[in-house]
Amino acid sequence: MKYETVKNELREHPRTWLITGVAGFIGSNLLETLLNLNQKVVGLDNFITGYQHNLEEVKMLVTSDQWQRFTFIQGDICNLGDCHKVCKDVDYVLHQAALGSVPRSINDPIATNVANITGFLNMLVAARDAKVQSFTYAASSSTYGDHSALPKVEENIGNPLSPYAVTKYVNELYAGVFAKTYGFKTIGLRYFNIFGKRQDPEGAYAAVIPKWAAALIKGEKVYINGDGETSRDFCYIENAVQANILAAKADEEAKDNIFNVAVGDRTTLNDLFNVIKEKLLRTHPEIVLVEPEYRNFRKGDVRHSQANINKSKKLLKYCPSHRIKDGVDEAMTWYLNQQKI
Repeated sequence: MKYETVKNELREHPRTWLITGVAGFIGSNLLETLLNLNQKVVGLDNFITGYQHNLEEVKMLVTSDQWQRFTFIQGDICNLGDCHKVCKDVDYVLHQAALGSVPRSINDPIATNVANITGFLNMLVAARDAKVQSFTYAASSSTYGDHSALPKVEENIGNPLSPYAVTKYVNELYAGVFAKTYGFKTIGLRYFNIFGKRQDPEGAYAAVIPKWAAALIKGEKVYINGDGETSRDFCYIENAVQANILAAKADEEAKDNIFNVAVGDRTTLNDLFNVIKEKLLRTHPEIVLVEPEYRNFRKGDVRHSQANINKSKKLLKYCPSHRIKDGVDEAMTWYLNQQKI
């Protein structure tokens, strides 16, 4: 079904959803959308990479009746008991909790492994035991590794280039085994550089778009790793939210599958810098002469990334609503209004 049709159906027939990593960037955006659709939501987070202020913002954006449909549990996917607790009486699971970031995984592969593999397996077991209707999880485009062909097609992957990429690939392997062994079918969504509101601009592992925007506003240097011709398929958060909801409601044909979540285009880091700068010039004309500073390529990064989204379009009825400039416009407006940068 098309996205609008699915949303209308949910409004008429509310269900219970579980979002792991609910206080994070993607999780809180999923929460906002589902509460606005009058769904009942259980959220799990340990606040390692999520924030209470993300939940507080969602509370301000929904009605008091909608907020009453949300139950928050502070816990950890690495604790099997917590996973069993939150999966009870749930219809749909949206598993977003993970330790992201390639550099973080290189610096601390053990922590990444525990959260992304042990935590993922715990959630699979708990959701299987609870007999949930569907289980959708955040996979990653990092799984394509050193496979150089563009655009990236789900069935063709290369060798992983970081511990993080290994963990996300293992997720897919476990998901396939659970389908074959237990008949518990899942859907993995390979995210391609998701960005948007509530994406944290602070910290060593901040994503490039909020980090650059923050630097421009504060008059700090903007660093580009490499020559700036590295390219990515930047995907606005609303597209990822759409993909998750469509996956949760997908029919049997789509289950036990992996899908790319992206726009199907690619933007170089040089072009991205100019898009962000152009947007911020409207309110900060003093940055007109600012240029980025180039430094060494980063370990574990792939050179180019672009998704083929034909499979997502066909089986999920996914249709991205925002391209790069639309997304940057909305994201920068949010950051400026929230005074996050």
